[in-house]
Amino acid sequence: MGYAVVLGEALVDLLDAEHDGEPVYRQAVGGGPLNVSVAIARLGGDVQFVGSLGDDALAGRIRAFLTGAGVGVRGAVTVPAPTALAVATFAGPEPEFRFYGEPRSYALLGPDDLDVALVEGADVLYCGSIVLLDPPVLAAARRAWAVAGGLRVFDPNVRPSLLTAPGALDALRGVVAEFAAAAHLVKLSAADARVLYPDEPVEGVAAYLRELGASTVVVTLGADGALVAAGDDVVRVPAPKVDAVDATGAGDSVMGALVAELLAAGEPADPIGWRERVAFALRVAGLVCESPGGATAMPTRAAVATRFAVKGGAPA
Repeated sequence: MGYAVVLGEALVDLLDAEHDGEPVYRQAVGGGPLNVSVAIARLGGDVQFVGSLGDDALAGRIRAFLTGAGVGVRGAVTVPAPTALAVATFAGPEPEFRFYGEPRSYALLGPDDLDVALVEGADVLYCGSIVLLDPPVLAAARRAWAVAGGLRVFDPNVRPSLLTAPGALDALRGVVAEFAAAAHLVKLSAADARVLYPDEPVEGVAAYLRELGASTVVVTLGADGALVAAGDDVVRVPAPKVDAVDATGAGDSVMGALVAELLAAGEPADPIGWRERVAFALRVAGLVCESPGGATAMPTRAAVATRFAVKGGAPA
């Protein structure tokens, strides 16, 4: 088994909580790509996180959390900036994030900071999320995408609060098209699809991304499971029934599980293989939803197998 490189943001989430009857914010290490890297490691994959981290105590906690989870930080660089914060509010099925901190610590990785040898040697490269809205990191991601010798996976992980500038959404659509064109796997949520392509059903979005060049497209549908477009097939995979308490990091865990499976067994040979991989990833996400927190809720393979014991050929 080789290793994966996850290029993207790491930051600190501030989550709504309560203490002694008073509203407070609870700190949690976060960022979609960080969550992905932790999910890969917890599922037994060898993974390196690549990104820029601040120079303060919060950044030290991020590094310690990553290494404690078994994620390598060889490609992480320290930059002279306070750690960016993401304030999460929960008004709908998915948390909404607002981002604070200038300059943003996660957005300062440039192409010259990239450990090219690390990327070239990876069996899987992940790029995506909000760092692609910042020119320095976008340039670094483009360089990584160009030199990658293994499988390339992409997740736009759209955050509408960062798309308020004129032309921002159109620019992001262009970036999505660019990365999807050379991707072996694109994973996005139904919410991402609605923001990017508001007039298209999810099946149409998946077909469009495949027409651009993506080999396989997975669209997560929350409690309704996921849509998988591979080969000539477009199928829906149901999600397991769970007692959800917190969906934070669920989509990231799907991505992490799919990358962990790519590391363990390579690309599936046929659409049936992809459906089986996605079914496993949805079990991982279901278990994440049963625990509070994002990165801290990422499970091991043993925990997934225990929670969803297979009886008679179907998850119990």
